[in-house]
Amino acid sequence: MLARVCLIVNPAAGGGRAARIAPAAETALSSHGLAVRRCDTRDLDHARVLAGEAAGRGETIVALSGDGLLGVLADTLRELPGSVLGVIPGGRGNDLAHVLAIPDDPGAAAGIIAEGYTRRVDLGLVEGSGDQGDGRAFVGIASVGFDSEANRIANEAPSWLGGLVYAYGALRALISWRSARFDVELDPPGERHSFTAYSVGAANSKAYGGGMRAAPDAMLDDGLLEVMVLESVSKVRFATRILPKVFSGTHVHEPGVRGFRAREIAVSADRPFTMYADGDPIGQLPVRVRALKGAITMLVPRSAGESSAFSEDPPPPGAPSTGDTPDPPSIPSGEGPAGS
Repeated sequence: MLARVCLIVNPAAGGGRAARIAPAAETALSSHGLAVRRCDTRDLDHARVLAGEAAGRGETIVALSGDGLLGVLADTLRELPGSVLGVIPGGRGNDLAHVLAIPDDPGAAAGIIAEGYTRRVDLGLVEGSGDQGDGRAFVGIASVGFDSEANRIANEAPSWLGGLVYAYGALRALISWRSARFDVELDPPGERHSFTAYSVGAANSKAYGGGMRAAPDAMLDDGLLEVMVLESVSKVRFATRILPKVFSGTHVHEPGVRGFRAREIAVSADRPFTMYADGDPIGQLPVRVRALKGAITMLVPRSAGESSAFSEDPPPPGAPSTGDTPDPPSIPSGEGPAGS
């Protein structure tokens, strides 16, 4: 049983939903015998400070937020050995929580925290061409191109749209979109591809954008990125054939949807773009994106439900490491995951 929890709340998440359910989350955690210390964030830099302080005190960090704060906390905690991260969904999308089969109900999510079952979880890392540091990590999907404009619009949209804000952003972005030329290199120095496309994405997890299963084959423990490319199609085809299927993940069977697997990719384009991840801007092209295998420890349900986020069952206590991840295969055209 965990003893001490720092509940880090983004009060603005989900249009104020996180702030509204925070008292219920505190009560639920306390009812399981946990000592709860609540901290509300002022901004993302403040969240990093709170997470570092809590880890230094030996507390388990629990994010009451959406994917944006979760990604920032994960980026902070990957540098702090022994830290543990849990989540109570409080945002609009909550995509990582849903992939992990963590329920929206704060009482049920608190029960997962109290149970104390952990898994090592991969992160993605975005590094710009001029980075002097260690880049910035993300939990979900980093994407660029059409997704950049759709994400920007979604972030500016009214909160009453809820999870539909991402579909709204995509449809609004479609009006003025013009295709771009992207260059993608797999596991540099390695296989190179050029695409006239809507978007290029690097997926650590299966979903983004409030339930869009952009990378249905992505796993959180394989040390690989699912590299998604949506090549140029007509706007009518995009709106009627591809976008609706992203929510089920069946868009990957559509012509023009390309997928690959790699530990690392380099991405550039013929005009400036901002890459987004976990709902927030994370870098300017050109960038490199790589997988960080087992970068953080997270509290997750013992049962992953019908669609597991993990490729393997956890090893028994005391089992030796399985070693390096095998060389990743490329997925043939039309058979891999892709984003919108």
